[in-house]
Amino acid sequence: MSSVNPNVAGTRLFSPVLIAGCLILLTGFAIRASFGVFQIPIAEQFGWLRIEFSMAIAIQNLAWGVGQPIFSAIAEKFGDRKAIFLGAITYALGLVLSSFAVTPEAHQFLEILVGFGIAGTGFGVILAVVGRSASADNRSLALGITTAAGSAGQVVGPPVAAALLEVMPWSSVFIVFAVAIIAVLLALPFLRADETGAQAQQKQNLGEVLLKALKDPSYLMIFAGFFSCGFQLAFVTAHFPAYIAEVCSAIPPNSVLRSMGVSTTTALGAFSIALIGLANIIGAVVAGALGKNFSKKYLLSAIYTGRTIAAALFILFPMTPTTVVLFSIVMGALWLATVPLTSGLVAQIYGLQYMGTLYGIIFFSHQLGSFIGVWLGGVMYDGYGSYDMVWWVGVGVGAFSAIIHLPVRENARFQPAAA
Repeated sequence: MSSVNPNVAGTRLFSPVLIAGCLILLTGFAIRASFGVFQIPIAEQFGWLRIEFSMAIAIQNLAWGVGQPIFSAIAEKFGDRKAIFLGAITYALGLVLSSFAVTPEAHQFLEILVGFGIAGTGFGVILAVVGRSASADNRSLALGITTAAGSAGQVVGPPVAAALLEVMPWSSVFIVFAVAIIAVLLALPFLRADETGAQAQQKQNLGEVLLKALKDPSYLMIFAGFFSCGFQLAFVTAHFPAYIAEVCSAIPPNSVLRSMGVSTTTALGAFSIALIGLANIIGAVVAGALGKNFSKKYLLSAIYTGRTIAAALFILFPMTPTTVVLFSIVMGALWLATVPLTSGLVAQIYGLQYMGTLYGIIFFSHQLGSFIGVWLGGVMYDGYGSYDMVWWVGVGVGAFSAIIHLPVRENARFQPAAA
């Protein structure tokens, strides 16, 4: 990773690093966010139970969590661009091989590759390089904008996947997505990290930093609190489109949704995921901007409280196209707003040098929650024919996260190097 003059670089918000990082996240997350759209087509083609493909997505999320600190460590040891290149190749390979899989076991095994690919092109690596490149004044907002790029991918991914499924089989769509993630490597030459921010920190040994963090109650509370974020987001991404298609009341003939091309509850499912992503573009940027001037732990607690209330109200009232749209907007505004605040909190407390690895470990908690959310959704649906119980579990873990962030100490643990 190269270093540049701190008087020149690090002061601009929209740097080449930020733009390239946003492009990579947008593409990777567009593909990842579309997997819920494949739930019904794949299950119907092979006659699988809902749990079979749900387990594949759950394994993908768990592999993403396991791979995140690994790819972050690779980035810190060998360079960000090498880690991202390896992640994109792994991502594409997983998609191509999955397109030929005809058994649940094959899909579930190959989703390990996809999950590792998402880790190599996802938040852990990209946010770390953007965070190191941004000045202290711009860092929180830069992280929010980068996070919002992932949401932009969520806006375009599911509708594109649904449109492609109209003209080709799901296996061919996987091939198209593999080509897309390889194409994004064209952005790598622009991803030259400026370590202006990192150079201002006292150089530490990774083992010492990691040991100090693992002994810190605040780090463990952030780790535990991120679990519910993964649980809620992965459950909604994987199961919400199918849930809407099966439970939501019919769209009225004179509905505004019909004028937007959403004429069936199946189309509403894909639209809802895109709407969540659209609302989150605003939510992530606003959260990043607020994180500069307000306590990140209190902002996180407020976000989890809002999610808890929104989910509880949604499940208590009959599902209609109107409640789906309202829930999607509210949940979308709070969707990934936790990411710039959580990653920014890690950088604020433990410094920038090993931000990627430390955030990657915390992100494993997020993906453990993702695994359980997707898996439990499939198990509950197959066992009871309903997702209601999983929704209430999500309400409970959301309330837990709202509380667990309150005792976190936000002061820096490592002192800046002497001038």
